[in-house]
Amino acid sequence: MLKLFKKKKESQYKETAKLPQHIAFICDGNRRWAEAHGLPPLMGHKAGIANFENLVDWFIARGVSTITFFIFSTENWNRSKEEIDFLMELFYTELKKNLKHAVEKNLRYRVIGSRDKLPKKLAKLCDELEEKSAENTGGTVVFALNYGGQDEIINAVNEAVIAGKTVDKETFETFLDTGELLPIDLMVRTSNEFRISNFLLWKLAYAELLFIPEHWPELVKSEKLWQYTLDEFAKRNRRFGGGKKANYSGKKK
Repeated sequence: MLKLFKKKKESQYKETAKLPQHIAFICDGNRRWAEAHGLPPLMGHKAGIANFENLVDWFIARGVSTITFFIFSTENWNRSKEEIDFLMELFYTELKKNLKHAVEKNLRYRVIGSRDKLPKKLAKLCDELEEKSAENTGGTVVFALNYGGQDEIINAVNEAVIAGKTVDKETFETFLDTGELLPIDLMVRTSNEFRISNFLLWKLAYAELLFIPEHWPELVKSEKLWQYTLDEFAKRNRRFGGGKKANYSGKKK
């Protein structure tokens, strides 16, 4: 995995506390959406990327600085060869489009996860996309591709051991592939699944979680649902372990 981004630390949270600076999506339900519409399951994956760039542009325009998409987990290799081959070609086609999008919109793209098992042309394209967009400042888009949160943490621990360093929270993050990314403020999972599924475990430490019944191909095309995610986040009271001041003893002052 390329480490060229480790030197670059994103800015801290903006003052707009009611706006998530980092939204992460678990893109679930493509095959169920296809089945519900009488289509072959693989067509659900094609529907899942339709309108993707408009979604990105919409959230970036409203002040979200980082958007992460969980598109293929380390466990997804257990699917059929036909589906995996289809997805790898689909990812390759989409990343080619993202190169153009990165230039047009001044966006930085990241692809996190191991590239060892990816087709060579896809792994090379991931490198190219990151390198060509590395200095863009309009926002960050992250694809979690062949990614597992436990693997990321184990790899970081091993790197720290090899480096011979005792780490605290801040220094440990420098060994993570996602170390320079902002913490996740809001994680959204579609298709009525109520799990985090080994996704960005470190960055999710204080995230707000939102689970919605719509399948991913429905969310990716619905501005109404995009606004819903922001509205729901704005309702949350994020205390980070604290609480509002109160007379806990009950004694009169």
